[in-house]
Amino acid sequence: MTMLEQHRFTARRDGWHCRPMAVMAIVALLAFGLVLAGCGASAGGAERKATTAPAGGATVSATAEAAGALTGELTVFAAASLTDAFQEIGAQLEADNPGLRIVFNFAGSQALRAQLAEGARADVFASADEVTMEGAREDGSIAGEPRIFVANQLVVILPADNPAGVQELRDLARPGVKLVLADETVPAGRYARQILTTMGRNPSFGSDFTDRVLANVVSNETNVRQVVAKVQLGEADAGIVYASDVTPAVRADVTVLDIPAEFNVVARYPIAIVRDAANPTAAEAFIDAVLSPAGQDTLTRHGFLPAPSGGDQ
Repeated sequence: MTMLEQHRFTARRDGWHCRPMAVMAIVALLAFGLVLAGCGASAGGAERKATTAPAGGATVSATAEAAGALTGELTVFAAASLTDAFQEIGAQLEADNPGLRIVFNFAGSQALRAQLAEGARADVFASADEVTMEGAREDGSIAGEPRIFVANQLVVILPADNPAGVQELRDLARPGVKLVLADETVPAGRYARQILTTMGRNPSFGSDFTDRVLANVVSNETNVRQVVAKVQLGEADAGIVYASDVTPAVRADVTVLDIPAEFNVVARYPIAIVRDAANPTAAEAFIDAVLSPAGQDTLTRHGFLPAPSGGDQ
């Protein structure tokens, strides 16, 4: 190799060839860095979208909302006898819709009607009788047509140790028996008095049976669950309640006397959306859940009867 050729080779190695290679390496590194930065930004954005929720309470993501999940708060006013069954139905609806929160107000139907008439906010009203529901509609508290969703009947309950020795329905008229009823303004109390009146018309009970039984009433409670509590605690010798009120929690503490069908009543329970409901979509979904086969199965397991045929009003 001549001196000139050697000089040209050195120049290509040290300058014209090496510098372009270095520039190309730097450009490649910069491009790789931009790709990594872009991936990081995309991952961060996706994480923020999944974890960010609107202010104001528990709600589901935008994806869940788009899929039709129920959100927000739903307030249900329901007769006290529905406590256990409705809590179970509500818990399942919440589990299916993580953005939904259900708030229950259980009380005597007449008390709930009064609260609604006075402006209490609710989305759903379920009454233990049609009279109270019709009154709520007359008050302007109800939107649309109520639907009958279940039925019930009444039984006599006694403390498990039965200190008064009540063996049959006739014994309710015996002097000294302490009887507790729901107040006559409460559906269960009104039904109980209707049953006692029907018994009094039957010659086997005697014409004064009804008066003698009512003379033994020592307390009139504002809802049927309070009647159960009085008997369960031994503060009364007998009470008349719904069959569904004899729950597993109290079954060991009471004895049940059945009331024959010829004297008993069939209580029909209506349910409706409240006028100006804050969450009408969830309200309708709750009613649908109650009327669904699963909801009806839950109510049956809690001692209720299927709604009479043609139950929708």
